Amino acid sequence: MEARRVVVTGMGTISPVGNNVAEAWDSLVAGQSGIGNITYFNTDNYKAKLAAEIKNFDPRAYMEKAEVLRTDKNVQYAIAASVQAVQESGIEGTVDPERFAVYFGSGIGGITTFSAEMRKLIDRGPGRVSPYLIPMLIANMAAGMIAIRFGCKGAALPAVTACASGSNAIGEAVRAIRHGYADAVITGGTEAAITEIGVAGFQNMQALTVSSDPDAASLPFDRRRAGFVIGEGAASLVLEEYGRAKARGAHIYGEITGYGSTCDAYHMTAPAPDAEGGRRAIEEALRESCWDGNGTVYINAHGTGTPLNDKGETLAIKGALGEENARKAMISSSKSMTGHMLGAAGAFEAIVALKTLETGIVTPTINLLEKDPDCDLDYVPLSAREAKIDIALSSSLGFGGHNAVLAFRRV
Repeated sequence: MEARRVVVTGMGTISPVGNNVAEAWDSLVAGQSGIGNITYFNTDNYKAKLAAEIKNFDPRAYMEKAEVLRTDKNVQYAIAASVQAVQESGIEGTVDPERFAVYFGSGIGGITTFSAEMRKLIDRGPGRVSPYLIPMLIANMAAGMIAIRFGCKGAALPAVTACASGSNAIGEAVRAIRHGYADAVITGGTEAAITEIGVAGFQNMQALTVSSDPDAASLPFDRRRAGFVIGEGAASLVLEEYGRAKARGAHIYGEITGYGSTCDAYHMTAPAPDAEGGRRAIEEALRESCWDGNGTVYINAHGTGTPLNDKGETLAIKGALGEENARKAMISSSKSMTGHMLGAAGAFEAIVALKTLETGIVTPTINLLEKDPDCDLDYVPLSAREAKIDIALSSSLGFGGHNAVLAFRRV
């Protein structure tokens, strides 16, 4: 059977730079950062004091009070983003529920709930632990609750591949539609890990920056980079088979033309020095997209601002595109403004890639002031740029050696 084409017809987000796609996009184009001091808990005893927190989010705008009380923040973010995406797509009532699936990722799941309930256990005993602890904690619950909300009776699966979770969820959703297992999928990623235990864990493995200056903290590809800033949020996309989307007159943001998924099989947290896994993931996405080396390429890089990631990602891009094409490509890191949204990052950055194709605006890597000889490509520093992009990639690299790359084109 010939593979079916997959397009995006709806998008939504709850992010550190805006609580819908329009707000978030405007912030990114303007180079406005969502990074500031952590407000969720007292950081006096922490070296890492910055985060990219969600602001002004009211889950009651999307959920009933009882549902809010028995869901973790990561699920609340996921439902809110998915409500936005589904409403925009206009897909409700147009697809057989048994052909409507949910593929939604989270790297950690309900760590906010885990933190709160562990404190109850220690301070007040096991009888005070919430009976909803387990369903609020487990990482599949965003996918499950989205399926319940929209009556999706096809597969409802999480992708749990650390910082690649959102991208892997989207890529696997693409494959489900391509090969006839679903006609439409709600997909994306979510995370809410800005907690005492979450920040302590990342801090103590020396993954987080300890900068106290929000303008000199998340520094992808900059020589001064010294760790990422933890972020949070969710991003959701509605994917459909192209023919049905066109037939019902849906607005189409773009087509997902390629997906690469590989593993370094090297180290728990460090990327392989030769960047071979990342290179192959990019190559797979380009091969599926029938890229012939021509046209203008944009890459929304994983770009965490850690010394090893940015150097390795640069090497992977050069290896996949070739030195000449790599130097022509435009690359930027949204994490310079959003921080690292962990399991939500890949999905949010997929939205950025699609908006780049749609608008002809390449969002910048802000605060990139000091060039690193190991990172010597065009990272669109400081301010946005106008350019007609022919193919856009979004790259995600996760602990455990997971590499996921998505490719997008206009329809």
